Amino acid sequence: MNLYSEYYVSKICERFVNKIWCLDNSIGESLIENKLVLPNGCFNLAIVSGKAIEVHTSKQKYEMNEGFYFCSQMTNKVLVHIQPKTKVTIIQLHTSTLSMFPSYDLSDFSDSIIKINSTELPFKTEVDTNLKSDVTTLLDTLNAYFEELNTLHPNKSVVEKICEIIKLHNEEITVSEIGKMLNSSQRSLQIKFKTATGLTIKNYIQILKFRKSVDQMVNATIEKLTLTEVALYNKYFDQSHFIKKFKDVTKSTPKTFDSESYFLSKKR
Repeated sequence: MNLYSEYYVSKICERFVNKIWCLDNSIGESLIENKLVLPNGCFNLAIVSGKAIEVHTSKQKYEMNEGFYFCSQMTNKVLVHIQPKTKVTIIQLHTSTLSMFPSYDLSDFSDSIIKINSTELPFKTEVDTNLKSDVTTLLDTLNAYFEELNTLHPNKSVVEKICEIIKLHNEEITVSEIGKMLNSSQRSLQIKFKTATGLTIKNYIQILKFRKSVDQMVNATIEKLTLTEVALYNKYFDQSHFIKKFKDVTKSTPKTFDSESYFLSKKR
């Protein structure tokens, strides 16, 4: 059984959900230690089944036993220890998804995790935390909920529009330019984005750019890209600038970066 696996929602649901990923130590007999996760510009809803996992963010340590957890935007690498007989299923929500629920003010909520009650979940079907639960059942639940949400909210929120513009411009756009495109003041956009995500627009752009760079670097042998090419492709000033930003997040240099220690996205 693979420790790390990925699953994908329907095309319509991709507006709200990036993917589901699982860390499965359900048949393991020993603790899996010192695995790392990088920031990716998404919120995560984590379902812990079995015993527990321990997660270290840049702010504090979290002991996560069986149940449901909401994980905020992460700005630095996260350290994970997974107990034997434990499975973690993570629903990766796009940055703009929470803006569909304006009752949430996430402006001061980053690098943090909170446990939530199952009654707080919006899904009509109960989500199972059983260690042997099938991910396809969860996919059916998510597809049903988010396809209905898509029908109820055909118009994109301001935050969703901001995220879309940033991705369309390959993370090479300023807040001023976004403001002109949306006919809105920079201040108004910044307030709305920070309230919905816990990040500034600039922080979000930096996270996306960094994560894209790491994924390219890890696959550099396949794509035949050098470190300098990765840096320049992602519009860092030069290789030194890229290395500095890399160390800020991972506390290591690209040369000493051990991809085997990280849970990294599969190349689709």
